[in-house]
This record gives sequence, structure tokens and C-alpha cells, in this order.
Amino acid sequence: MKKILTGMAVAACFLTACNSQSGSTSGSYSTAIKAEKNRVTALTAVQNLSDKKIDPMFEVCATDFTDYGNGEEKAMKNIDTIKAGLKTFLAAFPDYKETDLMAFAHGDSVIVTGTVTGTFKNAMMGMKPTGKSFKYNDADIFSFNKDGKMTSHRSIQGNATFFAQLGVPMPEKK
Repeated sequence: MKKILTGMAVAACFLTACNSQSGSTSGSYSTAIKAEKNRVTALTAVQNLSDKKIDPMFEVCATDFTDYGNGEEKAMKNIDTIKAGLKTFLAAFPDYKETDLMAFAHGDSVIVTGTVTGTFKNAMMGMKPTGKSFKYNDADIFSFNKDGKMTSHRSIQGNATFFAQLGVPMPEKK
């Protein structure tokens, strides 16, 4: 009984401290809340891609959202173009999935890590499907504005890893 009362007292003190209005809501407390909201938003966006829910992914994006990819291609700024590209990609890899997702936030930046898999089952941008699968670890880096809207995305995995596993020669750079 003593352990239960002690636990309840500790919990009550903790809740009182968390809900206290005597402290300032600016500074690290509000920064931590903002970072956590951004973390959940980024994690949900990645999960939406894995679940093939493209439109909800972009509901959290700022109007000036930019997808930098992994830096090997030109950055994309038109959300409709990005959506169309993702839909084409998911049609070619209908079993695309991201698993073991973890998200880490600091300030206005969030990194989501996970394992990405899929099988090249349908044609994509003139490439014939090979029936081969890919699997690699990746990290997506998102930035957010002060309103909690996603402003950019970057990925760290190079295209060579992806194409080599699929048995497809790397496309020529334009």
C-alpha cells in the first residue's frame, strides 16, 4: 500500500510540474513540444508513403515545399509533380514498404530512419521491370517552418544502391 501511495504522490508531483503555469512556456519546454509535433508529423508522412497514401503526405507541407532527394538529381518544388512521381514509383513497386521506422527531432529538423523494400513489378519511366527486389536502410531528413509545416525533404541513400539491387543500369544524367 505504501508503494502505491508513493507512486501516486510522485505521479501527482510530476503532473503538477508539467501543468504548472508558473514557468515560462517559451524556451526549451515549448521547443521540445514543437520538436515532438514535428517528429510525429514526419513519421506519419513516411508511414503514409509506406501505406501508399500520397495525398495525406502533402497536407502537412508548406506551399514552398522542396524535395531535394539525395542530391543526385535536381530538386523538385512542385507538389503536384512530386505526387505524380511518387504515384508512378509506387505503381512500379506495388509492394513498397518502409519498416522499423524511428524518428529523431531536434529543433525544426527531423530524421526518420528505417528499412525500405520493394520489388520492381511494373514498368517505370521506360524501364522494364526485372522482378528483382531491393532492400536498404535509409534516412529521410525533414525541415519544418515555425507553423509546423514541412518545408523540405532529403534522403541519404544513393541511387546506385537501389538500381544495382534491381539489376538496372543507372540512368544517364541529363
